[in-house]
Amino acid sequence: MGLDIVNWKAIVEALLYAAGDEGLTKKQLLTVLEIEEPELNTVMADVADEYRGDTRGIELIEYADTYMLSTKKDFAPYLKKLIEVPSKGLSQASLEVLAIVSYKQPITRAEIEEIRGVKSERILHSLVAKALLCEVGRADGPGRAILYGTTPTFLEQFGLKTLDELPPLPENAEEDVLQEEADLFFENFNQTFEDIK
Repeated sequence: MGLDIVNWKAIVEALLYAAGDEGLTKKQLLTVLEIEEPELNTVMADVADEYRGDTRGIELIEYADTYMLSTKKDFAPYLKKLIEVPSKGLSQASLEVLAIVSYKQPITRAEIEEIRGVKSERILHSLVAKALLCEVGRADGPGRAILYGTTPTFLEQFGLKTLDELPPLPENAEEDVLQEEADLFFENFNQTFEDIK
């Protein structure tokens, strides 16, 4: 392997943390680490064992040859309390992400970031925590990226019965027009969020 197992585990942890909620496939890890599959399996088994301890709040999960870090279910009550802690209203960046998702759902984080031109992972986590967005499936293709969509809470907060009540976009709307229209829509409803906790 070249490096010792401790170093490999640290590298894998850094990679999975950076990958966020989309995780990394076994193929991606093999390519980046430049090691053989049996060696990767040993490293991943050791990483999983380390996170199984009672002193750790996260765990390594694997699905369809994809690895990702996730919070342990045992701590769900505390995470729920965190969501309920009062927080400030939504930022302009959060409103931008909400606008994009509401018009383009289902949509992946990468697609949102392509439209906005900036990273959006933390904003997405925040909007999911506020129950305004949720995971609605997985995209086809490598990594099986999470698809995001709006929630009933989103509709309730904006006084909408269905998404059909969103202001219509021009038929030939490009991304910049989409953004402009979406910003206008959310500007009208921005005051709704001032008291959201």
